[in-house]
Amino acid sequence: MSPADVRSGEDAPLSEQEPWYEDGPEPSMADSADLHIRSPATSDIEHGRMSLPVWMRESSKSFHWKWVPLPIRHLARAAAAWSKGPNPPQIQKITPLFAFVQEMPLRLVERFLPKKVHKAGAFVALYAVWLLIFVLVLHHSASSGEIEGYGQPAPIWCGANFWSKGNGCELDGSKCRPFGNATFPFSCPANCASVEVLNPYAIGDQEVIYRPLVIGGSVNGSGVLPAEKPIYRADSFICQAAIHAGVISNAKGGCGVVSMTGKQSSFSSVLGHNIQSFGFDSVFPKSFTFITGLSSECGYSDPRWPLLGVTVTFTSLLSLFCGSPAVFFPSVFVMLFFHVGIVSDPPNISDYPSLTSLIVERFLPAAFVAYVIYRFCVKPQLTGLTAQFEKTILWLGGAWVGSLNNYTFDKIPIQRLTPHDIQAQPGAIPALCIIVVSIFLIALGQIWYLRLEGQFRRYLAIYAIMAALLLICVAIPSLNLRIHHYILALLLLPGTRMQTRPGLLYQGLLVGLFISGVARWGFDSILQTSAALLGDGQTNSLLPNMTQPLAGMANITFGWLLPPSPYDGLSVLVNDVERHRWYDGEGEPSFTWSRAQEGGQGKEYFRFGYMIGSATGDYTKAGIWTTEGNWIPMQPGRSR
Repeated sequence: MSPADVRSGEDAPLSEQEPWYEDGPEPSMADSADLHIRSPATSDIEHGRMSLPVWMRESSKSFHWKWVPLPIRHLARAAAAWSKGPNPPQIQKITPLFAFVQEMPLRLVERFLPKKVHKAGAFVALYAVWLLIFVLVLHHSASSGEIEGYGQPAPIWCGANFWSKGNGCELDGSKCRPFGNATFPFSCPANCASVEVLNPYAIGDQEVIYRPLVIGGSVNGSGVLPAEKPIYRADSFICQAAIHAGVISNAKGGCGVVSMTGKQSSFSSVLGHNIQSFGFDSVFPKSFTFITGLSSECGYSDPRWPLLGVTVTFTSLLSLFCGSPAVFFPSVFVMLFFHVGIVSDPPNISDYPSLTSLIVERFLPAAFVAYVIYRFCVKPQLTGLTAQFEKTILWLGGAWVGSLNNYTFDKIPIQRLTPHDIQAQPGAIPALCIIVVSIFLIALGQIWYLRLEGQFRRYLAIYAIMAALLLICVAIPSLNLRIHHYILALLLLPGTRMQTRPGLLYQGLLVGLFISGVARWGFDSILQTSAALLGDGQTNSLLPNMTQPLAGMANITFGWLLPPSPYDGLSVLVNDVERHRWYDGEGEPSFTWSRAQEGGQGKEYFRFGYMIGSATGDYTKAGIWTTEGNWIPMQPGRSR
């Protein structure tokens, strides 16, 4: 019998069949026609041993994995074989749809700009024109808006107000004067209505969180927004109050003039221009309104929309007519970074010189990280890609979606990826579940492409190292793991190196998220203390031990036990204004308040908090002194 007589079910030669045992050398035929044995591999002969079939190796006494059940061993071998991917690897390349149309921009460049110096000159001219338009629009925005009789309005950020939280204005609000008879011209950026209070904020016995901060607006408790001069409590966000009153537009921003109106006895809740304000039914020493009839004279508008059109146009031209990843990526990165940092989602800085200085400071380390992203993620994906329109729509479009995070993902009810926020914010847990499932499904698709390219094992090791580092961060005591936008992007970007259409979209989106996170917030640490995470939130400090007050119609007297160490004082807030400070050794631990001191006739709200020097811990919830002279005790819990 000759070797040709030995066939598989499909008449394939034995030498082309799969080996009947694993991990051994390929079979070879001996010279004898009747002899069918496997010859030892050269490497095995050189090492003085012969390869054995799997069943013989696993029955050997020296086999170390025989304690593992055989089905599991079979499954592990199958998984290991699957993870290797096909041989040879299938490198992913995008074949352009309508190739003639998509490659036309590159042909036009080669036709009209055949030399490198011509291309370089054209791209430098493109950068120069974009920069010139960008600077001119910003200059016009910064210098416009002169209000006759009041001067040039001062730019303020969306969360600016006239009163500090807790006892930030000190006793009787001395640091927040004047209370009345003053005006203030201002200008606000666009999209201020989306700013929310991220930590619990006390308004009397109410607690505000994840809402705009506007208190009042109605006059004389009517519950109707007046046509002129609505009154707001001084701690309301000025820009949001201006939107609420109709003085400026949320879409374009604008400017106006605030007039301080001093003490008011009540502030009613009212809906105005899609913002629901909060009510407060007691006295507050400082309030404000807006001088009407000035919006037509202001001439100010936020530059983000004109400059958005400019930068989108120039980045699209770069994407269409540039085939080199080494030119395309850094150009788009620089344009997007400065657009986000200065125009579309700037940090809370009012003047352009200081803002530009901060953005340049953040750009330098971001540029180094961008090089690493380019070298290991962007370059492998975009090299050889000639589908210019698909690149522009998928990669550049995704980058813009990620960069404009304050618009595109603003409605997702997750403000910060911290356990406290996820548990406290309504809808955060379902939203997080949807995000996690979406990332998991996307990851499955990317794993498949990595396997096809023979890169799965390599990237599995990379992500295992990342997971181990994150677990180490979680285990570090006294510090909290914080996954910022830019960190999430850096974790996911390595898995987008393959040149596929989904990969183009994912990579552009993640690069945009990295730009948005760094330009807006900087390189915040992945490990943060609890105090840094809380910001101006509750610190879980000890609350004062108050005795039962002596309440009457005209006066009320409070007493408290001496504070334990390290506390040495106590702060008293009346209607959210600090009215008394007591320190150990400076008089009796008591405080008497009279309605006549503020001239109010309604309810009075009292909160108490321990102090260490000039620093104040958490306050109690508000106790209420009613108009009938009764005392409603504080509810359990803290406030700020």
